[in-house]
Amino acid sequence: MIPIKTALISVSDKSGLADLATYFAKHNISMIATGGTARFIRELGYHVTEVSEVTGFPEILGGRVKTLHPIIEGGILARRDLKGDINDLITHNINPIDCVVCNLYPFEKMINSRETSLDKVVEEIDIGGITLLRASAKNFKHVVILSSPSQYPFFIEELEKNHGFFPSNLSGQFAIQAFLKSSVYDSLIANYLSQLMENQTDDVPSYLSIIMRKKSSLRYGENPHQKAALYEDLSLDRQGFIHNYQQFGGKELSFNNLYDTQAAYSLVREFDQPATVIVKHNNPCGVAIDAELSHSAAKALECDPVSAFGGIIAFNRTVDPDTAMVFKSLFIEVVIAPDFQPDAMKIFEAKKNLRILKAPINSPAEYDIKKLDGGYLVQNPDRLSYDPNQLKTVTELTPSDQERESLLFGWTVAKHVKSNAIILTKGLQTVGIGAGQMSRIDSFKIACLKAGGKEIGSVLASDAFFPFPDVVEAAAEHGITAIIQPGGSIHDQDSIDACNRLGIAMIFTGIRHFRH
Repeated sequence: MIPIKTALISVSDKSGLADLATYFAKHNISMIATGGTARFIRELGYHVTEVSEVTGFPEILGGRVKTLHPIIEGGILARRDLKGDINDLITHNINPIDCVVCNLYPFEKMINSRETSLDKVVEEIDIGGITLLRASAKNFKHVVILSSPSQYPFFIEELEKNHGFFPSNLSGQFAIQAFLKSSVYDSLIANYLSQLMENQTDDVPSYLSIIMRKKSSLRYGENPHQKAALYEDLSLDRQGFIHNYQQFGGKELSFNNLYDTQAAYSLVREFDQPATVIVKHNNPCGVAIDAELSHSAAKALECDPVSAFGGIIAFNRTVDPDTAMVFKSLFIEVVIAPDFQPDAMKIFEAKKNLRILKAPINSPAEYDIKKLDGGYLVQNPDRLSYDPNQLKTVTELTPSDQERESLLFGWTVAKHVKSNAIILTKGLQTVGIGAGQMSRIDSFKIACLKAGGKEIGSVLASDAFFPFPDVVEAAAEHGITAIIQPGGSIHDQDSIDACNRLGIAMIFTGIRHFRH
């Protein structure tokens, strides 16, 4: 058990401090504090000794150096059960410090503000605070470190229960939390400085600290026999819906719900016009845009109403009642949108167990990270849809303006469909989607099967080039009028010749959209 007689307090976040200081004062626990914290405690009417009075040395360098002094560090690091350490304290007139209350300069505000001035960023890097955390955490057998205001009530409760003593095993748990905070803090700084100083906003950085915080446990993973939890990435970016969503109804989100919701959310934010996306097993099974959100919803559902059963619905606009009514009789797992009108919310809330999520439409996260055994694959997200300067009509027949618009819509959808991907569209509506097949011609067959005859008069988008003209020939048999694909195969000319022979227009984009 650790007797608490003297506490050192140095905090940026002063929430909860009034209650803690009141407890210390009531129980005659001496308080030592840095400048701003000392003023706060004095204003409460309690006695506090400033660090500079203890060390006999003032804060210097504009506050950069406050607690970095042997009298402070010695008081924290001294081992009470080691005679040599106690003798050093006596020799140098150092009093032991039993509790350290410390939280750090709010560097995360720099990240959230996207501050680019290196001078401003550097001044929000805490030095003394990090040292206090690590020193007291290292000596957890004799010193309690409170690194978060959320710990204060439990700390007070334990002191009350144990008559001014704190259990050593609990101090060890607080030490672990302090080291985690130190680790996260340094990683945030390293990532942000790397971004600023290496000027690698669009590239993969030399080093990347992946910082994850558990947000919630999940009932199970992809299957009931797998354990799982949801972690939010604190590394650099806070744009994902995971950081910002609010849930208004239904059961808790499952592993698969979250994964599929991300897929739907990622696709729907691609569009400026009102859009609806329906996702099933991480692939879109219906996508449409329209001036009226309710019309886009009906068109998206029309693409593949069978697969939409048990799917995820995403919108990029506030949902009105007419839009909600499109899905009134369909079983769906999750609906996500920037907002919901009250009557639309009532329609969705009437659906048993439906998870209703509200989340802002943000840009993609900074990096796409995939796990390997022993490492990670890191890439920039696939933000590029097409470059107008690279679009090239390669056939004798040129797509009409309507066909071109529909081709580019399908090309955007293709980014979010597992390879091999074939997207059939009419106007700004998908009519058939073939996904995730090892053979491109098989993906085409599935897209036509899903279209059920609606492919006649549609246009086709392929996420990668055609190694053979078989897809072109099959497209002609199904009445498809135009194709968009990356090009780049050594057999491109075979596909071009087939298009010319069969009366199909074709555009090359110069980029591909593999999604594994």
